[in-house]
Amino acid sequence: MTPDATDRAILNRLQDGFPITPAPFAAVARELGLTEADLIARLERMKSARILTRFGPFLDAEAMGGAFCLCAMAVPEADFETVAAQVNAHPQVAHNYARAHRLNMWFVLATETGDEIAAVAGVIERETGLRVLRFAKLREFFIGFRVAA
Repeated sequence: MTPDATDRAILNRLQDGFPITPAPFAAVARELGLTEADLIARLERMKSARILTRFGPFLDAEAMGGAFCLCAMAVPEADFETVAAQVNAHPQVAHNYARAHRLNMWFVLATETGDEIAAVAGVIERETGLRVLRFAKLREFFIGFRVAA
């Protein structure tokens, strides 16, 4: 599936925020000259086609009293998909990315407490048989990342 001009307009608009209203999809649809049903159908189609891999809020776990941690693993290439499925099965995994490096799997754990980071990392290590390296945040940077569709 190749996104058309309307799909690209949707992707660009949604990167600028999602309205906090009783009917946020309807509000965005009106801005874009669409029906709410068409907007939702297009989002579902793009998610099914993996143009979108995730649609949802980005929450600051620390600001809400929780914790998060950047983690990395050295996963044998032959096991990468299996390990990715095991890691991604944990609801505390916020993002998971493959990298061309000895540490080829990087993911973020977001939990309610700092102690839970160690507990979830330990479970992943036991499930996969691989070490989970944990990198604590020393300083926060906000880069305002956007991708023009």
